Amino acid sequence: MSFDIPATMTAIEISEFGGPDVLKPATVDTPSPRDGELLVKVSAAGVNFPDTMQRQGGYPPPPGTTDIPGLELAGQVVAAGPGTKRFQPGDEVCALVSGGAYAEYCLVPEPQALPLPGGYAMARAAALPENFFTVWTNLFDGAKLAAGDSILIHGGSGGIGTAAIQVSRAFGATVFTTARNANKCKVCEELGASRAINYTEEDFVEVVKDLTGGAGCSIVLDMVGGDYFARNLDVLAAEGRMVQVAVQKGPKVELFIPTVMSKRLRYTGSTLRPRNIEQKGAIAAAVEEKLWPLLEKGDIKPLIYETFPLEQAADAHALMATSDHIGKIMLKVAD
Repeated sequence: MSFDIPATMTAIEISEFGGPDVLKPATVDTPSPRDGELLVKVSAAGVNFPDTMQRQGGYPPPPGTTDIPGLELAGQVVAAGPGTKRFQPGDEVCALVSGGAYAEYCLVPEPQALPLPGGYAMARAAALPENFFTVWTNLFDGAKLAAGDSILIHGGSGGIGTAAIQVSRAFGATVFTTARNANKCKVCEELGASRAINYTEEDFVEVVKDLTGGAGCSIVLDMVGGDYFARNLDVLAAEGRMVQVAVQKGPKVELFIPTVMSKRLRYTGSTLRPRNIEQKGAIAAAVEEKLWPLLEKGDIKPLIYETFPLEQAADAHALMATSDHIGKIMLKVAD
């Protein structure tokens, strides 16, 4: 199968670092796939917190990566470079990328592409890669989550949070989470959290310790950082594990080392974007094996809050800045 690929395409560029309004549609050259790459005609792309950091100048793309934002997409393969094996033109895929998804066409390293889960349309599949790849590698590679664990997930109503609640519950963990208001807490509990804590009204340390008979939880998944750090260590049980996936309240923290020593705690963290293709491919393979069947059965699912046309990427970022959303904000690129 062959496709007519235009020489130029519409993409969203960051005209300068700043607020959402710096995101501008532009006409740029359509890329060509190199060895091991697929060229995908993008149908939909996800909007993620790292995109907003890049827009502000705080999260530059890895060397050699396009400066067009966007870390996940779904679409149709229209060309395949030398060395590709699994996918060919005409196949529908969703994929994790290091950049470039806010565009009509995007290059995808083949190991980072996956077939759409059965029953999933493009718009829904595009909401999967960034959050579910992140959740998998941090919960299982990082925190070693297992049945019987208890986990506190901060930011339960966001894209990572809604995915983490469902995955943790599906694998036998008891889930506690934090959210900003009663409506968000209600959604988190509907997704499988045993208790959602409104952090504007309650102290999550006190609530979790009360629910666990004073022991605390075995895992904390945190994207807040800042002054949450010491409180997270406090809420962990002996032999507890904490995984850092973002630092929305700042990267600098105070650590009282005896807390770590006396509880025998383990602290780790990760980012996806700087990892190499082989590492991301290994995560993709695990996600396809372990999570795709759960998605196809409906045991877990992405939540999509609102979808904007590609040209309105600035409006999508403005909505994300309000934190009013529950689940994912998406961009529609093509039918």
